[in-house]
Amino acid sequence: MYEPIRTKSVVHRLGTGHGDHPDYPHSSRGEALDIQLAGHLAALLAVTDELGLVESAERIAGQVARLRGEQPARLPHAPTGDTGDTGDTVSLHQRAHDLAARALLVAASRADTTAAILAAERMDAHAAALGSVGMAGAH
Repeated sequence: MYEPIRTKSVVHRLGTGHGDHPDYPHSSRGEALDIQLAGHLAALLAVTDELGLVESAERIAGQVARLRGEQPARLPHAPTGDTGDTGDTVSLHQRAHDLAARALLVAASRADTTAAILAAERMDAHAAALGSVGMAGAH
């Protein structure tokens, strides 16, 4: 019914599929997980900053810096701890909870206890904040 593929894939033509192309950057699974974890934590940091949770944001920034080797970029603003609109606050806490859950999964995959504990603590804090307005686990 279907015609067979007659040409080799681009990966095989370039030789990058077997690690024999010296100019192609290769990364290990651990490095890939580091990049992914740093990305999730950086996103969590942005939401945490937006919520005005200064102490938590500093802890998250420390983990991002450890993984990336440099301080994360952050927007300067005066955190108040209150975004005003309850609906906006609920959505921010839900997004932060989801991001912390993703970070926890990657941290567990990479056996990074420090990041896993931080992510679990942030999940608990955001779940508690959502629970106080009756929205825990709601999407």
